[in-house]
Amino acid sequence: MYIDSNHELRDLSCDAFDTVPARDPAGASLSKRVFDTTCILLMLPVVGLILALAAAAIKLTSRGPVLFVQHRYGAGRVPFKVFKLRTMRVLEDGDAFRQACKGDARITPVGRFLRKASIDELPQVFNVLRGDMSLVGPRPHATRMDDEFATLIPGYNRRFEVVPGITGLAQVRGQRGVTDTLDKMQARIASDIEYVETHGFWRDLGILLRTLLVVLGQRNAG
Repeated sequence: MYIDSNHELRDLSCDAFDTVPARDPAGASLSKRVFDTTCILLMLPVVGLILALAAAAIKLTSRGPVLFVQHRYGAGRVPFKVFKLRTMRVLEDGDAFRQACKGDARITPVGRFLRKASIDELPQVFNVLRGDMSLVGPRPHATRMDDEFATLIPGYNRRFEVVPGITGLAQVRGQRGVTDTLDKMQARIASDIEYVETHGFWRDLGILLRTLLVVLGQRNAG
């Protein structure tokens, strides 16, 4: 069982997806995998404590599972299951995907804090350990968004040439959150493609440091 994109309980099934060639068919390069794994293992005690506290807060304040699981497209447009902390109430009013928006009534008070602090994304460290994701790369979108925007934005599928990330170049440039216009998505994809063409160790390290500054800045602003 899992919570779907509409935050309903359902069984997990995997539809057939088209694939595109990945620049690195084996996923991230060996050096990138070593870097990701080393960073996560060093952070695991702190991350584990934060996840435990967040899980307890979720269970005590709303019904439903702690984890929210969705399908995403990874490198080569191969689908995988992405993990997040549940930040919304479990609803029972349909199957349609609805992107969260500012002031969304579905978001719980605890969920609002988790989102602001980006804590809801922390379970994705296990996606990184599994090799589905990297610490840095294009943020994976909901599959329905990928299917839609791939027909509207030239070069959109280039973002699948590398492994998706927990954070990315677009995110540290402020191109994150709700993408309610085509212009916003085009700007995000332009940054994703720039990352695909220029990614490397120092680029990744810089993005991680900038992400930390962004997260700390958001907390201080609150």
